[in-house]
Amino acid sequence: MRNYPKTDGMKRFFLYLCLTFVIASCTRNPLNINVSGIVVDLKIKHLDVDLLKLKPDQVQAAVPELKRSYGEFFDIFTYRMIAIGGSGQENFPDLLYSFVSDTLIRELEAKVAEKLDTIQLREELEDAFKHYKYYFPQKEIPAVYTCISGFNQSVVISEKLIGISLDKYLGTDSPFYEQLGLPVYKRRNMHQGRVVPEVMYGWAATEWPKTDVNNTLLSQMIQEGKMMYFLDAMLPELHDTLKIGFTEKQLSFCRKNEARMWTFMAEHKMLFTTDRMNIKRFIDDGPYTASFSDESPARTGVWLGWQIVRSYMKEHPEMTLPDLMNKTDSQEILNLSGYQP
Repeated sequence: MRNYPKTDGMKRFFLYLCLTFVIASCTRNPLNINVSGIVVDLKIKHLDVDLLKLKPDQVQAAVPELKRSYGEFFDIFTYRMIAIGGSGQENFPDLLYSFVSDTLIRELEAKVAEKLDTIQLREELEDAFKHYKYYFPQKEIPAVYTCISGFNQSVVISEKLIGISLDKYLGTDSPFYEQLGLPVYKRRNMHQGRVVPEVMYGWAATEWPKTDVNNTLLSQMIQEGKMMYFLDAMLPELHDTLKIGFTEKQLSFCRKNEARMWTFMAEHKMLFTTDRMNIKRFIDDGPYTASFSDESPARTGVWLGWQIVRSYMKEHPEMTLPDLMNKTDSQEILNLSGYQP
């Protein structure tokens, strides 16, 4: 076979292919892995459906079956979420039916059906837990239960289960939330796009809880940063605004003012403060961070901790996600992160 010399055009073509490959390799998200071959047995049960379909003369007879079917979550729901006590109480069926037949609960049932796509929710949860199984193959997948709680907890977590109160995600413009007097910064995240990030964050927070060493602002920033990096791994294609619950404008503020915020904390010796109120100022939710402008979001300490952990993982590609989540030395993570905003 004759060998033909490559033309200049062919050389340029191959050079272009090489450059394209290099650029793609540099920009590709290493967390965006293929989980299509991973199988998870995600059990999702809908207490809201099974409970709200009951008629007055069916409630008492249905209680034992609801307890059997929903187990621990049924007690969490009745004791903690709607506060009517347990099934052993003599008047429990009457209290449960009062909840079921309440006009507001019935309105919420209709709005949940209108505003939330439970099929899409299942698909998103399954995808997130496929990523979880990829990184943590030995860990169990929790059962997931949905309910309508009358605006109580958004997400509840127990050892082997997750409960989601669907009426807390009816949309930022829901008139219910305005009537309740909820501030805008809270309503902003009460929509379906925030369900899965809040579920996965809540699950991570129970799997890797804060320890006694998390008593400085820096340690809490790094702890929160680890939780957010966990979301990066579980939801690699989700936009950062949905992961952390910021608007585009708030996220832009953080990116533009990252160096200034970090410098402020360092110069005012805030990083190692153990003062509870100072820590809350940068970690807790609210309308904005009081130390910065009113254009800033709250939880800027969480966002900065996230960037530190991202930088740390970029500097140490050999570090696995389980290793990161089990690492408790926040100072070491900062020191080895190469973080330079």
